[in-house]
Amino acid sequence: MSTAAIHLDRLLEPLADCLTVDVAAKVADLRADAATQERIDYLAERASEGLLTDQEREEYAGYLHAIDVIAVLQVKARSLLRRSS
Repeated sequence: MSTAAIHLDRLLEPLADCLTVDVAAKVADLRADAATQERIDYLAERASEGLLTDQEREEYAGYLHAIDVIAVLQVKARSLLRRSS
């Protein structure tokens, strides 16, 4: 686990403690809508080709940060769901 992920995990623990089973299920199933996923895929492709503009790089970094936060929350949500079943 990266240092950033460890910090996110610690910072988000109080939020995870507030999750109900119903909310945890929704968090665990959270996915980007089609338009957002398409944009992320587009930016990822441009990034791998080294073609991002400064604005696109900033936008992509924002998406990646949000994805990291969501991923940590999803791990916590799935853990709660496993303990609850």
